[in-house]
Amino acid sequence: MFTTLWIIATIAIFVGLMYYRSSLLVTSLALVGLFAVGNLLGIVGPVLWTVLAVVLLPLNITAFRRGVLSKSILSVYRNIMPEISDTERDAIDAGTTWWEGDLFRGAPNWKKLHSIQKSELTAEEQAFLDGPVEEVCKMLDDWEATHELADMPEHVWQYLKDHKFFAMIIKKEYGGLEFSAYAQSRVLQKLAGVSTILASTVGVPNSLGPGELLQHYGTKAQKDYYLPRLAVGDEIPCFALTSPEAGSDAGSIPDSGVVCKGMWEGQEIVGIKLNFNKRYITLAPVATVIGLAFKLYDPEQLLGDKAELGITAALIPRDTKGLEIGRRHFPLNVPFQNGPLRGQDVFVPLDYIIGGKEMAGKGWRMLVECLSVGRAITLPSNSAGGVKSIALATGAYAYIRRQFKLPIGKMEGVEEPLARLAGDAYLMDAVTRFSTKAIDLGEKPSVISAIAKYHMTEKLRARMDDAMDIHGGKGICLGPNNYLGRGYQGVPVAITVEGANILTRNLMIYGQGAIRCHPYVLEEMLASADHTAAGLARFDKALFGHIGFAMSNFVRSMVLGFGGWHFSSTPFGDSTAKYYKQMNRFSANLALLSDVAMGVLGGSLKRKQRISARLGDMLSYLYLASATLKRFDEEGRQKDDLPLVHWALQDTLHKLQESQLALLDNFGGIGKALKVVMYPFGRIASRPSDKLDHKVAKLLLKPNASRERLGAGQFLSPEGAFGYLETTLRDIIKAEELFDRVRKAANQRMSFIFLDKVAAKGKELGVLNDEEVALLIRAEEGRLRTINVDDFAHEDLMAGKAARDYALANKPKKPKAAADAA
Repeated sequence: MFTTLWIIATIAIFVGLMYYRSSLLVTSLALVGLFAVGNLLGIVGPVLWTVLAVVLLPLNITAFRRGVLSKSILSVYRNIMPEISDTERDAIDAGTTWWEGDLFRGAPNWKKLHSIQKSELTAEEQAFLDGPVEEVCKMLDDWEATHELADMPEHVWQYLKDHKFFAMIIKKEYGGLEFSAYAQSRVLQKLAGVSTILASTVGVPNSLGPGELLQHYGTKAQKDYYLPRLAVGDEIPCFALTSPEAGSDAGSIPDSGVVCKGMWEGQEIVGIKLNFNKRYITLAPVATVIGLAFKLYDPEQLLGDKAELGITAALIPRDTKGLEIGRRHFPLNVPFQNGPLRGQDVFVPLDYIIGGKEMAGKGWRMLVECLSVGRAITLPSNSAGGVKSIALATGAYAYIRRQFKLPIGKMEGVEEPLARLAGDAYLMDAVTRFSTKAIDLGEKPSVISAIAKYHMTEKLRARMDDAMDIHGGKGICLGPNNYLGRGYQGVPVAITVEGANILTRNLMIYGQGAIRCHPYVLEEMLASADHTAAGLARFDKALFGHIGFAMSNFVRSMVLGFGGWHFSSTPFGDSTAKYYKQMNRFSANLALLSDVAMGVLGGSLKRKQRISARLGDMLSYLYLASATLKRFDEEGRQKDDLPLVHWALQDTLHKLQESQLALLDNFGGIGKALKVVMYPFGRIASRPSDKLDHKVAKLLLKPNASRERLGAGQFLSPEGAFGYLETTLRDIIKAEELFDRVRKAANQRMSFIFLDKVAAKGKELGVLNDEEVALLIRAEEGRLRTINVDDFAHEDLMAGKAARDYALANKPKKPKAAADAA
């Protein structure tokens, strides 16, 4: 009896110590105490004491553990782990970890999450959104820009320059706006709801570009000259990184610069001879100053004793001799300024290097740091803004458009995509708020930026498909009255740029996350490269910390898997509590699976991209769910928003679960064994139900507080397409009551069309006053504009040479007498 109780107590206490991650010393003392109790009860004898001593003494005698155990393991570790390349080391060192680190480590601190201060706009930032941003949204005709001009009109360009749209990141001391990352995101969301060209044109100079690089690394002379000019639009910047041979693998750029002597402004100087061929460079055709990335070589060792200096970034003025610039690419009928740059034997001074010659060879670190910031703002914000606007527009359209005598939005088949639009719009806005907060707190979130870029652009792609499905023919016929078509065409641009999404999911998210977020892996890697006694001591500490961490995660996964997740801690006791509990379990599983994958596969994990992708999915979905919970709390835990919260979290956590199960099912015997530990009773997360879809879809169909919060900050002026839809939606809702009144007075069946005729009938029957008649007429005009599509004369759709030839062939001929006189 006592023996059984002692064994149960020992196991329970050991499991508790592992679950709560007690130190080696505390765990050892607890075990010694338990054995002492067992000894008093006559349960523990010399044999068990000997076993305990054999286990604990080597671990607790530091000199022995370090000199024998750790030293032996270190030797093996160095043989199986690949060395970190310089570019990989720069990428790792450049980033920082934030909340994603807590999620990766298996025990999220929810109090920490909710203690992060909410992002707020300053009065100046809000005024900019309400003033210049609102105004430029009214100014731009997207059909004119995309179809007629293949560019924004000159007056729009000038307005952007005059109001410092390209200077949101530039400090006020140089004449810039110095906006927060959060404010930049809100600006881009609003612009993206109007035009992809507009959002891209404003986003790029405020993301990865000369302005950002100059502020962090430029010399005083470079800052004093360029930043004020960039701030007022006297200079238009671009940054040239991608080459035909180096796209996603930007570190392998073949473009070169060779340090040599040459003539410059009549004098012989030491400079750089550049040869480069760049493509896909946004703003290149109109840029006046080009940030150029290249590999710098110094064969004559004019700068030092190294012949290969590495990736370098320099500023090249547009008028530099030998620079080929001005031609354009044509990205999917969304013709923002984008084009190639070429140069052969272009000679420039050394002081063109950003930061001067002292920064020669340090460009990769510069680029990775700045890109980790810009990637978290521009494309995620553009995607979120696009989905917010099309969610509201599609909801309005689905109520205005009627088939089978009811709004199509009330059909179950349409409710499903409507729910996806609303749920993802809520989540995507939450993610951009949360991610930009990290930047405003001084983080350089390389992992978060990869998560946000990949998932927000993928959600944009999927939700744009949903909007097109619901709009049907309205969506596929291009013209001034189509507010979806150009955005639909341009979606693959977001998928492709700033790291192709296949690469981002399969390599970047987990590749960086596993090293940056794990509490011990990076330290083990760095310590293994140090062959001194200090290196061994560092490795020993990291190694045994890692072993304890892995044991803890196994125990946590087992306890939570066998039902303990129901009792895990949550910050709130309402209907969101179950999501925190599920995430506690999934976080522990992620931590355990990461250690198992790294332990079993070692350096070959780099090549196991499906495993890496699924581990990255788990981390990503935990992050997206966290951002959603954070938003709900920041907005005052609005009860009316709960359908959106539940939908977003159920969809996200179900996807997380399925990625994890796919990993386990494809990880051989180890996966099968871990599946028993993690899922002993089957799945725990379900996708949103039909009933929840119905509740969420209803929120999009009529004006309400949740719908207003969903579209907060978007351009909804009646002068814009989406604002017109909102006005028409309200008119149609009011018209329904008037329609019913007329139908009852006329005592006849009527279809909800020809509302102007219904108005006349109501006037005739004396059941409508003049104001109500006017409302029905206005509602009919709005209804027709909403459902109608554009049509064109044949010649209006022709472009380029065909249009010129057609015009020439159909030029009016002069009368014969006039021709003879001429």
